[in-house]
Amino acid sequence: MFTTPEEAESTFYEASRLADLALMMQVWSEDDDVVCIHPGGIRLIGRAAIQSSWGQIFNNGPLTIRPLRPVVIPGVMSSAHVLIEHVSAITPDGIQTANCYATNLFHKGPAGWRLILRHAAGAPRDADLFDLQDIPDILH
Repeated sequence: MFTTPEEAESTFYEASRLADLALMMQVWSEDDDVVCIHPGGIRLIGRAAIQSSWGQIFNNGPLTIRPLRPVVIPGVMSSAHVLIEHVSAITPDGIQTANCYATNLFHKGPAGWRLILRHAAGAPRDADLFDLQDIPDILH
């Protein structure tokens, strides 16, 4: 049972680092009303689709996902986390890296805080260096 959304999110990243599908699925809500969108992927709806997808990803080995610059929008029963992720994976061509924008939405239920929605998309290589609020003159 995750007592905070941050604890659930930390476990998500640990499961990715270990390529541990059972641990990954502990983070996700038991409800079938869950959604996951991987960068460039289709919308996955339901635990079975999400579990199958993460299983395929982990078959290629672990992912090191380093969360950066989180914006947390807390609520009583839900918490939205919008962040940049620096992703590293070992491939036959060596270590490959990419940045992603990610939104993780957690809901508090009888089993504690669980992930109900994850949407990740590709981000520019320098996305971890700044946000629009850091450079407001860009709009003028």
